[in-house]
Amino acid sequence: MKKLIMLLLSVTLAFALAACGQKQEGGVKEPAPATGGSAATGGEAAGKKTSYPLTIKDDSGKEFTFAKAPERIVSLSPTETEVLFALGLGSKIAGVSNLDDYPEEAKSKPKMGDLQGNPEAIIAANPDIVFAGLSLNKNSVAKLNELKLNLFQTNPKTIDAAIERVLLFGQITDTQAQAEKVAEQMKKEKQQVTDALKGLKEDQKKKVYIEFSPGWTVGKGEFMDDLITLAGGVNVASDLQGWKQISEEKIIQSNPDVIFFAKGVPDLEKTIRSRGGWDKINAIKNNKVIGLDDSLLARPGPRITKALADVAKAIYPDLVK
Repeated sequence: MKKLIMLLLSVTLAFALAACGQKQEGGVKEPAPATGGSAATGGEAAGKKTSYPLTIKDDSGKEFTFAKAPERIVSLSPTETEVLFALGLGSKIAGVSNLDDYPEEAKSKPKMGDLQGNPEAIIAANPDIVFAGLSLNKNSVAKLNELKLNLFQTNPKTIDAAIERVLLFGQITDTQAQAEKVAEQMKKEKQQVTDALKGLKEDQKKKVYIEFSPGWTVGKGEFMDDLITLAGGVNVASDLQGWKQISEEKIIQSNPDVIFFAKGVPDLEKTIRSRGGWDKINAIKNNKVIGLDDSLLARPGPRITKALADVAKAIYPDLVK
């Protein structure tokens, strides 16, 4: 169960390089000022070349100093892999996780094990940097650090943070112009949804329940909750924090108007529809039980704003075209 949830939430990235410094408290979403170079992000990064050495922290609080752009990169997360390919770094990717399936080119890259990584395979890939999420377990983190591998971890919790991560990767890898293009497209897609829903009043918003693993849903503090909110929905699990097991009775009482489920999970729709008393829920009575592409929706990478549009269309088909 936990493995599936971790897969769905694989929202990380890791990359490091040359010298890395000591750990510090807390993480940052944006780079700290670079030593001897620019640390511009967002619009300021458009068309610019990264000035090295660049000093930056990942979301674990570890500080890195990049002497130059990484030449060999390993990704332990499908999300990070999608970001790297979107930045045109396919030729520099020396390995990916066993779960990476997008874009198509990722399938042919050397495999580095599951989301926790295979140290032997990673060492053989001889990476300058390893991207991973904060979901990487402590034993794996300790092992990779013990082997002196540069492990860079991120953990975006909102759509905007996912966009900032694209810009951050662009800065570290000296692909700022391409990162800006990707980020601007994501912002455009997000704005299109926002514009379509701007006339939606608070009392018109529909209640939404989402289930990506049997009996598990997502509450506040995760990007999927942010996605539901941006799509104009009200997450019926918003009183929870993070990924939680559900109370079937509570979902009945919440009476969601729309139920989303992961299409990739066998028989999940059947499980949802067959629960005792759930036939009284509006979403089931009105046949608004909708399967979503979990590999698209569960990865806060370059395609997450397309997932946002899909969710908004499913909730408000008359408003979002």
